[in-house]
Amino acid sequence: MAFMPISKEDMKERGIDRLDFVYILGDAYVDHPSFGAAIITRLLEYHGYTIGVIAQPDYKDPSSVLRLGLPKLGWLVSAGNIDSMVAHYTVAKRRRSDDAYSAGGKAGKRPDRAATVYCKMCRAAAPEIPLLCGGLEVSLRRFAHYDYWKDCVMPSILVDCDADLLMFGMGEHSIIEIADRLKAGEDVHTIRDVRGTCYLCDTVETPLGAVQCPSYKEVCENKRLYAKACRIQYDWQDEVYGRTIIQRHGDKMLVQNPPATSLTTEEMDLVYSLPYERTYHPCYEKEGGVPSIKEVRFSITHNRGCFGFCNFCSIALHQGRRISVRSEESVINEAKMLTQLPDFKGYIHDVGGPTANFRTPSCEKQLSLGLCKGKKCLAPTPCKNLHVDHSEYLHLLRELRKIPGVKKVFIRSGIRYDYLLEDKNGEFMDELIEHHISGQLKVAPEHCSAAVLDKMGKPHIEAYKKFQKRFYQITKQKDKEQYLVPYLMSSHPGSTLKDAIELTMFLKENKIHPEQVQDFYPTPGTLSTCMYYTELDPYTLEPVYVAKNPKDKAMQRVLLQYYKPENQRRVIEALVKAHREDLIGQGAGKLVKPDAIYLRQQREKEAARSKKGSKPRQGTKRKRK
Repeated sequence: MAFMPISKEDMKERGIDRLDFVYILGDAYVDHPSFGAAIITRLLEYHGYTIGVIAQPDYKDPSSVLRLGLPKLGWLVSAGNIDSMVAHYTVAKRRRSDDAYSAGGKAGKRPDRAATVYCKMCRAAAPEIPLLCGGLEVSLRRFAHYDYWKDCVMPSILVDCDADLLMFGMGEHSIIEIADRLKAGEDVHTIRDVRGTCYLCDTVETPLGAVQCPSYKEVCENKRLYAKACRIQYDWQDEVYGRTIIQRHGDKMLVQNPPATSLTTEEMDLVYSLPYERTYHPCYEKEGGVPSIKEVRFSITHNRGCFGFCNFCSIALHQGRRISVRSEESVINEAKMLTQLPDFKGYIHDVGGPTANFRTPSCEKQLSLGLCKGKKCLAPTPCKNLHVDHSEYLHLLRELRKIPGVKKVFIRSGIRYDYLLEDKNGEFMDELIEHHISGQLKVAPEHCSAAVLDKMGKPHIEAYKKFQKRFYQITKQKDKEQYLVPYLMSSHPGSTLKDAIELTMFLKENKIHPEQVQDFYPTPGTLSTCMYYTELDPYTLEPVYVAKNPKDKAMQRVLLQYYKPENQRRVIEALVKAHREDLIGQGAGKLVKPDAIYLRQQREKEAARSKKGSKPRQGTKRKRK
């Protein structure tokens, strides 16, 4: 095994004069199947193509993309495993001080909007070479989209990056078909029928029979039309019934072909059997390596896709809702290989995917008819056609536990407890608690308000309460000291200050003290981001309350950590604003102890605000009663 060439010297050692493809990458180069770049490069290599990697080129020096020479067939560009703007900025838009996907964890090694910058560098260096972009950043920006960091609607990333083709979602099928056609001598501008790709064309070349979104101009000017466009993009994102989607951008038409078909089990087995080095390139050793490998080095992916379909999650628009799985034999072989690594200590850190306990379709009809348009399999309540079966996953876990050298097999990917609760056979939950938790099980109720959970696309809190009760009953029976760690989100569209207080009381009643709270982050392409921008539900077009003011968002966040002394005054401020002073005091049912001086100040401020709000606007008169 060997890493892909990263220098002319590497090419010379392999006897390569000119590479077929040069992959420009926004992350440090890690050859592990948890990294999209590793999968694409290894798959191309398997199919007989030569490919080199230029990781994090100097974006201030356009010639840095020429380090490996010009590719014969095309440039491949990706910002990396995550969106570069999310990698660089917190939800408060503050610059992050570290970067887990860069050597030494140091920030600043890739530019903002990395995919666009790299594409422009490649286009400037060699405009005649086909330019293909892919990965999460471009996948979720393929249509006109709200950009949180600029606070405006931006066009499809294809308009700015000037790539010939955009590959969205899982790119294995798309990249091999495109590579084969380029090798056969086909002009990249005629490759317009590959599933899982987007391109720009003159409006007169628009394909017939496509579903049309409101144009870029229209969605910039009209939030209602933006919401409608978002719904169209989700409704037709299915590999069975999905259709071509078009969206006009000035004198050009953005064309999205239907999604690529999911990998079969045999295809997934092949992808994960390729000869990965399973670590970062040794050139990073002097900087301390690449931190992101630590979480995945001894983890195994057994599935893809997620029919859970939370509104704030990008998986439905990227990986899709259909479940793809590897065979049991493939997963076991990888586990055996892990035991042979010199630094393996006996612990498999995860056997999961987007949702760990999904290994079968949500129902049989989706295989021939696709997943239901505009509906969710689990929320607000499980569909009556839901097929629940943990037997295959449970058998896989049992076999992994038997492997010599394996001390423990953990599950750290998300568990859908609402799906688990529908399983009438309690074996999986028993063995999950007995064998697969390292003291804590992370689950994601996110909120407790039914109104907020509906906007999130999550089950109501009763499901979590039922799971919590059963979890601690079984844990006690097994004489174990294990805990649930709930993920919570503040300021999601639909969450008012009243809802935040409701969640705070739920936490207090259940003695939950969250150390971390995630403030809603409006990332490109999600339904929740559409709600954040438009203040409309894209499926009903009904108004949605959105906390956008930093102070309002901060109030919701500190309420969830009401127990911290440094948050006391801000909690009092929030309670006064919400007219919930009954929660200020000592004893049962109270959130914070009174701070007499500060409380009086907040009452005076709130009274002044109320008085100001009741006055007529300047230049108007009160209507006579």
